[in-house]
Amino acid sequence: MTMSKGLLFAAALALAATPALADGQYDTGASDTEIKIGNTNPYSGPASSYGTIGKALSAYFDMINEQGGINGRKITFISLDDGYSPPKTVEQVRKLVELEEVLFLFQTLGTPTNTAIHRYVNTKKIPHVFIATGATKWGQPEKFPWTMGWQPTYQTEGKAFARYILANVEDPKIGVLYQNDDYGKDFLEGLKIGLGERADELIVAEEPYEVTDPTVDSQIVSLKSSGANVFYNISIPKFAAQAIRKSYDIGWRPLHLLNYVAASIKLVLKPAGLDKSKGIISALFMKDPTNPLWRDDDDVQIWLAWMKKYYPEGDIDEPFNVFPYAAAYTLQHVLEKCGDNLTRANIMKQAASIKDLKVPMLIDGITINTAADDFYPIEELRLARFNGSEWEVFGDLISAR
Repeated sequence: MTMSKGLLFAAALALAATPALADGQYDTGASDTEIKIGNTNPYSGPASSYGTIGKALSAYFDMINEQGGINGRKITFISLDDGYSPPKTVEQVRKLVELEEVLFLFQTLGTPTNTAIHRYVNTKKIPHVFIATGATKWGQPEKFPWTMGWQPTYQTEGKAFARYILANVEDPKIGVLYQNDDYGKDFLEGLKIGLGERADELIVAEEPYEVTDPTVDSQIVSLKSSGANVFYNISIPKFAAQAIRKSYDIGWRPLHLLNYVAASIKLVLKPAGLDKSKGIISALFMKDPTNPLWRDDDDVQIWLAWMKKYYPEGDIDEPFNVFPYAAAYTLQHVLEKCGDNLTRANIMKQAASIKDLKVPMLIDGITINTAADDFYPIEELRLARFNGSEWEVFGDLISAR
């Protein structure tokens, strides 16, 4: 009897271990025990404020691994510094693909940096999923079937601001500051689409800046001189703070619209001056843990507990630590759906098959949906106005669907 029970127990263990061994389908970077994921982030350089995103992603995967992994497989997350420099991104991504042999790329950050690797990863057929940029071009499955964005597109925000301007500003004269690359131009294009035939008439000045510029002070002076009474500030955190401070200091008080990627109170509005930031309008799609509106929200309480345990050195007042948490949850869902078929083709198939997924920390009412011909996971946002201490959400959900 003792021997029989021992044999039965051993057989049960063998059966439990057999399915992954017998049925698993893997491409390079996956096995019975591991999933290798590659990432680039600007831990240095002009966009280093975004570096916390990569650290928070790593913390999320630490949690997953502590809980036993995904379908029994541990995550190996390799995140390299690209300094927000496209040539460096190319170098680091080639290292991830060809030397580290990752299964796929996830949340690589930045529009110009992802543009630099766009064709390479699609030629190599490497999944390039839920990348940290809202450029509209990440949703072209017919041309680039291996690349998918995650957040609302920049054009969605631009169109929303155009609607707001047309409905609320009498005789608008719009001045635009924008980063002189695909990131800045995409936001601007959304504004022009939203304004329609009146775009050329209503936009009275466009001032570009380069990411290597020391300041944008001269551009702000030029925009004021144009007579603009609406200011669309399309910039990354460093330059957004400069623009807010400079426009206030020279006595320019237009309706100030700030792109959502720079809507951080901690990294942008506080350095610029909270008093100087009062009245700015931006767009949100995630819950802000510092906002009284969501302070007692269940999602926020769970996120705070996660931060305390897995990323204690991270700043709980920083929304850039919310963004990666929600994005990583989305990826976890996709990998769970992949089961034991961890091929690159199946990862893209599952990423393009998400239906009404409720993701923690997304504003209530926003769900993730994708399809083979729809590579835009999040297509809703809400407008918010800064009152001097926090963002006040107003209006209904704005959808691009």
